[in-house]
Amino acid sequence: MSVSTRAGPGSQPSAVARRTSIDCDDTHLTRASFTRGLVLGLALAPMFAGAQARAPRVGILSFGTVPTGANPDPVEGFGGQVLREFGYVEGQNIVVERRYADGRPDRLAALAAELVQLKVDVILAGGPAPLEAARKATTTIPIVVVGGSDPIHEGWAKSLARPGGNVTGLTVSFPELGPKHLELLKQAQPGISRVAVVLEILPDDDFMNELQAGARRLGLQLQVLKISGPGDIDAAFLLARQHRAEAIYAIPTNVVVSNRERLATLAMKDRLSSISGFPMMAQAGFLLSYGADLGDLIRRSVVYVDKILKGARPGDLAIERPAKFQLIVNLKTAKTLGITIPQSVLVRADEVIQ
Repeated sequence: MSVSTRAGPGSQPSAVARRTSIDCDDTHLTRASFTRGLVLGLALAPMFAGAQARAPRVGILSFGTVPTGANPDPVEGFGGQVLREFGYVEGQNIVVERRYADGRPDRLAALAAELVQLKVDVILAGGPAPLEAARKATTTIPIVVVGGSDPIHEGWAKSLARPGGNVTGLTVSFPELGPKHLELLKQAQPGISRVAVVLEILPDDDFMNELQAGARRLGLQLQVLKISGPGDIDAAFLLARQHRAEAIYAIPTNVVVSNRERLATLAMKDRLSSISGFPMMAQAGFLLSYGADLGDLIRRSVVYVDKILKGARPGDLAIERPAKFQLIVNLKTAKTLGITIPQSVLVRADEVIQ
């Protein structure tokens, strides 16, 4: 005996047929919902992508003026090709907020506060004064400094290998560099015996001990002249004249660097040989400059910034000393002073300004 499963013309569909019909309807609804969800998701994707892929912000805090061709700034090189070497294009996948104090220390605190309010991801501080302002403005935002001589003595690092806290970066001077400056000055003008040391911040004991020891070896007497701002410069040169100084050694801190042209002009007026660090000092009229290659320092500062933006903690990044140095001789200044620079100095120069 057989049983037919086919429904007759007026009969109701079987349970299997009803279930198949419902399944087909559900499939249709599911596909329609998926399609609508996909369209909506594609429409909202740029919005969510923009929110999740916020370009990192780097704040630059400089003591100097807005850079020009004739007046470069130590941190001017943070951008352009240097950033592109690390995969960053300013305005596309990184934002750089620059703040310049125009040589006025009283402006630094407000500028540092601006960068904190902008919620930058890292601050690049160009020298001791910007570093101090940035440290007072934040204890959480990472800070990379290009400047300073003794991070431990200055209180922003527990050690060079592991500074701790929210600050790391590069030093630009250290005890051994002072005697080298005096040695170059003596080689350029062997007859000098009295040197005025112009500085903004009294260096630590190690630096001064090394400097005094180097002076004794070279037969030089040192006169320390402290300047806290531009208003102290004329008085410092008056004291140098009274003590019959024959040369000046300007330790390149923020006030010295931002007033380099004025210092060079006064030195030439008083017929004093002059030396400092950083290429821009000789370019501004100093007789000699010997110090860290600023282009290399800025490139290395980008390494720090890049590591921090990728999750590294500043307190775990070792503080570095300069790796490249430049000696620059300004023969225009030598001519003004009536000095003939020995060939032994000229052949070692990385640049000679004619």
